[in-house]
Amino acid sequence: MNIEIMPPLMFGGLVLFLLIGFPVAFSLAAVGLFFGFISIELGFFTEAYLGNLPLRIFGILSNDLLLAIPFFTLMGAILERCGLAEDLLEGTGQLFGKIPGGLAYAVILVGAVLGAITGTVAASVIAMGMISLPIMMRYGYDLRIATGVIAASGTITQIIPPSLVLIVLGDQLGRSVGEMYAGAIGPAAMQVLLFLSFIAVVSLVAPHKVPPLPPEALVPRGWSLWWRVIRGMVPSIVLIFMVLGTIFLGLATPTEAGAMGVVGATLLAVLNRRFTYALLRQAMANTMRITSMVIFILIGATVFALVFQGVDGSIWIEHLLTQLPGGAMGFLVFTQVFIFLLAFFLDFFEIAFIVIPLLAPVAAKLGIDLVWFGVLVGVNMQTSFMHPPFGFALFYLRGIAPKEVLTKDIYLGAIPWLCLQLVLVAIVLMWPESVTYFLDRGPKVDPSTVIIDVPLPDLPPDDAMPVFR
Repeated sequence: MNIEIMPPLMFGGLVLFLLIGFPVAFSLAAVGLFFGFISIELGFFTEAYLGNLPLRIFGILSNDLLLAIPFFTLMGAILERCGLAEDLLEGTGQLFGKIPGGLAYAVILVGAVLGAITGTVAASVIAMGMISLPIMMRYGYDLRIATGVIAASGTITQIIPPSLVLIVLGDQLGRSVGEMYAGAIGPAAMQVLLFLSFIAVVSLVAPHKVPPLPPEALVPRGWSLWWRVIRGMVPSIVLIFMVLGTIFLGLATPTEAGAMGVVGATLLAVLNRRFTYALLRQAMANTMRITSMVIFILIGATVFALVFQGVDGSIWIEHLLTQLPGGAMGFLVFTQVFIFLLAFFLDFFEIAFIVIPLLAPVAAKLGIDLVWFGVLVGVNMQTSFMHPPFGFALFYLRGIAPKEVLTKDIYLGAIPWLCLQLVLVAIVLMWPESVTYFLDRGPKVDPSTVIIDVPLPDLPPDDAMPVFR
């Protein structure tokens, strides 16, 4: 058997396992070990090569950066139940309540703020769904508009720092989390503006689908209303600075910022009189499940990747993708379509750990900025939460929506927002400066023009040098 056919066989085996429905982490490990033993028997590499596996697994478990995942997950789980979302939605909804689409505007803005605090989609979608969906239904919002805006606003969390996606992508691409966060500022702002613009168009074309709040539901504008807004916004701003400000200022690593975020979220729950042992236990159990899933997927991915590299899989991928028509742009278009299709079946963790390590070397060889590439992939992977029928944001919303909300309404309501996410993918793809503008590249210096003059010491004449015999 020739080594050239091993990489496509490994991919075929992995697809077969996934179609059967076997868990992704164990599918990766099983395919990797199976083809690893075959490769040893066929002489493609020796047993000593697989001896690298324990070292790679230890490298995963000792990676300080990945500690940010349980911290941000725990922070989001606590904030989901501490009452912050209620304060934000109540105050912001009242501010915009007089205009058509006011509640939808409030959901989008609060979704962005919650995304900048929690970093997790589940926390945003569940919190906003439980609070705002009944109110929207009560005041006559179209069900598809209401469910769509809630699910889509929760997915903004994917690209707004401190997004877990950006942490994972930064680790897989070999770029700092600070660079990934800075690069995501532009696309995140454009995503919010696209969503707000869509609601503005709906309110002009079909105002009956997004009616304003009736006068009896509005609080008179005064200090009581502004107090509600301030009560929600001030803690949010403090938490955002604790998490993001310390990272951007270089005062803390993402892991340390996540730890401070957990402390801040706990204090906020205490101040709102929501902190209980049951809340903490539930939040920690949720964090344990997500962290365990990530670690097992990572271990499975490293088994697969080690064997894949041993049979020259990286060379096969490189030859396959560098020969695409269109050069770097052809590669980018192909990979984005490929990731969009994968998102129908895989979640963002699985895509990041399986696909990105294979694509990153090719992107680097084609001269593509890896931060731009990573943010572009992150924007694209937002769609994995909105794809009918497997989008997790739709599942979260279905789990907390009243019975009168049909699953069909949730799925159909997601489609316009999914299209808006694809519009953002196109914008970032065609306008790299939307990402790179916010990166601090430092002074531009060509290393070939650098001349270092080293002065020579004053040496004594040759005849004055001692002679040793």
